[in-house]
Amino acid sequence: MKALVKYGTAFGGYRYEDVPEPICGDEDIIIKVKAAAICGADMKHYKVENGSDEFNSVRGHEFSGQIVHVGKNVKDWKVGQRVVSDNTAHVCGVCPSCESGDFLTCPEKVNLGLGYGTNGGFTKYCKIPGEILKIHKHAIWEIPENISYEEAAVLDPICNAYKAIAQRSKFLPGQDVVVFGTGPLGLFSVQIAKIMGAVNIVMVGLDDDSKVRFGVAQELGATHVVNGSKEDVVGRCREICGRDGIGLVVDCAGANIVLKQAIEMCRPNGEIVRVGMGFKPVDFCINDISMKAISIIGHMGYDTTSWRNGLALLKNGRIKVKPMITHRLPLSKWDEGFSLMASKEGIKVILTYDGE
Repeated sequence: MKALVKYGTAFGGYRYEDVPEPICGDEDIIIKVKAAAICGADMKHYKVENGSDEFNSVRGHEFSGQIVHVGKNVKDWKVGQRVVSDNTAHVCGVCPSCESGDFLTCPEKVNLGLGYGTNGGFTKYCKIPGEILKIHKHAIWEIPENISYEEAAVLDPICNAYKAIAQRSKFLPGQDVVVFGTGPLGLFSVQIAKIMGAVNIVMVGLDDDSKVRFGVAQELGATHVVNGSKEDVVGRCREICGRDGIGLVVDCAGANIVLKQAIEMCRPNGEIVRVGMGFKPVDFCINDISMKAISIIGHMGYDTTSWRNGLALLKNGRIKVKPMITHRLPLSKWDEGFSLMASKEGIKVILTYDGE
């Protein structure tokens, strides 16, 4: 079968090539992938060749499909069920994170399609290891009948945004929210903020977001958009929300300038939930965190509560996915899909396996 494979442990090194079909062990489940979405985490490796010939993994951690094989010892699942993976492949099972069900912060966690040696959904068949299903029974979820494979494939960022706002912050209905970053995490954060009763929902992006993403943000519930390439971000957000109005900033971008602006605009005793990641040391004074008693909350992924409630919101039409799926392509045209994401013409690009 064909697959999009990453080579080497460092950044970069994608190849589209033949790989063996997975073998189903006695505890395992094999899924035929019906839809897989390109994520920002996949984009980190695009066009960054590392020259390595060491096989890393089949990529693709946002995917859904149908069960086609179950091991002889599997009791909870059967062939034919439509399922979506939360992409967990391995955890230790004994650390404080695992004990509390927060598997994505396990120090030993490995994700399908992200971690070394664990294959994901940019291919025809994907194996869900029986090892993880013993520890984490909700590593996969059955898809409700009224949810398509495409919609289910992007439950990862839906649940991620849900946890960032609904579970990690102390947001209250009637407050204002500023969201930095116009990718799927930012756009789903806009929707969660709207569901939770935010008054002003301000989406902050850059010049190239104005082509597609600002319009989609407004369609999904953003009351205002701010172009950080042309406007005074802090001044404009304060103008919209008032000096004391910004109690929650959701950083889905991760750049240092975003953290700096978030600290400046956040009211005393406000919160900043940092969803996005950057890789450069902070080069500005952070004393205002103490002076204004601001809480900066590190955020990672989701848990079972996020998935249960995210699925319920999607099933009942409270979360909209279709406006965010801008392109659908066969897996063989993966390079085109990644290019669309890089140019920000694409928000969510869905890849499906060529043929049967």
